[in-house]
Amino acid sequence: MEVVARAAIDVGALDQDGKVRLADEIFVAQPNLLGSIIVLPRMGVSMQELEVPLHILLVAFQAMKRSRHHWDTVTEDMQEACMQRLTARLRFSEGLPAELAAKVATQFCDEHAERFLLAFAYGYLGEHDLLKVRTDPEKYLLLAVFNLVDCIAYVGAPPGGS
Repeated sequence: MEVVARAAIDVGALDQDGKVRLADEIFVAQPNLLGSIIVLPRMGVSMQELEVPLHILLVAFQAMKRSRHHWDTVTEDMQEACMQRLTARLRFSEGLPAELAAKVATQFCDEHAERFLLAFAYGYLGEHDLLKVRTDPEKYLLLAVFNLVDCIAYVGAPPGGS
């Protein structure tokens, strides 16, 4: 938790130039993660809304750096596999009674390999009123953010753990 909290503070203290430099680092180290976010305007996400997943990506990457853990590069194949798992979980929970769906969601969050990053993403999305899927662009934004978190968990998992 401390790593994600410190990363959020670090990114919050950056000026625009600092954020651009950090995005440049992401482009070098994790180009597919950056690409999965900057493509969102093609799906109807406004530039104002795009700032939210970009901020989450900056915080996630800063947390990756702060952790001093080796992070493999997220590939397009990894992103696709994580997206398939994410959408399967969503489809599974769609038909559940509200109480059971809430329990499943809580269990998923509690057991997530990057639960603090996931909690940060949920909180930041909520602060910007983006947790309600009112439009297709909001749906794409949410899928991109949660897939980002899942991909980071996937590459950060110990060998044989995923």
